[in-house]
Amino acid sequence: MTGLGGLNKSKHGVVLGLVQLQLPVVETPAQLAAQTQRICDMVAKARRNQATMDLVVFPEYSLHGLSMSIAPELMVSLDGPEVAAFKQACVDNRIWGCFSIMEGNPGGNPYNSGLIIDDTGAIKLYYRKLHPWVPVEPWEPGNLGIPVCDGPNGSKLALIICHDGMFPEMAREAAYKGAEIIIRTAGYTAPIRHSWKITNQANAFCNLAITANVCMCGSDGTFDSMGEGMFCNFDGTVLVEGGGRPDEIITAEVRPDLVREARSGWGVENNIYQLYHRGYVAVKGGAQDCPYTYMRDMMVGTYQLPWTVEVTDGSSCGFDAPTRSYKA
Repeated sequence: MTGLGGLNKSKHGVVLGLVQLQLPVVETPAQLAAQTQRICDMVAKARRNQATMDLVVFPEYSLHGLSMSIAPELMVSLDGPEVAAFKQACVDNRIWGCFSIMEGNPGGNPYNSGLIIDDTGAIKLYYRKLHPWVPVEPWEPGNLGIPVCDGPNGSKLALIICHDGMFPEMAREAAYKGAEIIIRTAGYTAPIRHSWKITNQANAFCNLAITANVCMCGSDGTFDSMGEGMFCNFDGTVLVEGGGRPDEIITAEVRPDLVREARSGWGVENNIYQLYHRGYVAVKGGAQDCPYTYMRDMMVGTYQLPWTVEVTDGSSCGFDAPTRSYKA
């Protein structure tokens, strides 16, 4: 990090703001509309807060709160008024934005989706959460893979959502597709604080990537989200870390150019390269096989843990057991 969190922006820097947004209560269409406006107001606050900011990031559940409602009247579409308002806020404030929506799905349960919108109002990245936080969350498993997009100042961006970041494979796939900055948005509550921190750092170090991570914050009268915005550099060190103050915007300047330099020039601990080039000192180019049983089993549909799992649906959290199978 350089330049006092982006106040003095460097030539190759990208300045991000992570909004520890106050956890809302959204139970009616009127409350949904009000929260949409509040997020747009926070986009404007971010721009006023820092003229150098390139991208402002809102947490998972920032629009809908933590009710887990799948009521059709609260669900959002890409061509609906909520996304239109987010696009206009980015245009009006000349800033990129990362937003969370619960997206209607005529074929099943809603998707937990994320959008990155550029400063012209164009959707640059559209992602559906691959790993809902089961058994608590009712969302349909995502079916868009892990997309990567071109970002501000020549950067490459990816977005993963909350529980996604607990799977090492998620950040690795993002990096494998070229992401230099991996954004992770969440609605996590305090019991996850330690796991949140160590996985944000591990996702960065294991993939030579910058991670930018933020949760909802404050209480809605039932749940207490933790905030904990944090930037991790590609060596796993924490650059900036927020606390539990609602609506605080955590800022940092990050350097994707140094990510590219490390990925091309590091020998020791260049693990995303060495995954497929094991022992290149001993054998030319390293071993280029797949020694991982679980990967091979997933590919042929025979993934089976050597122990019994007792919780396999959402009935413990009040959801009916599903009867339909997944269709990719």
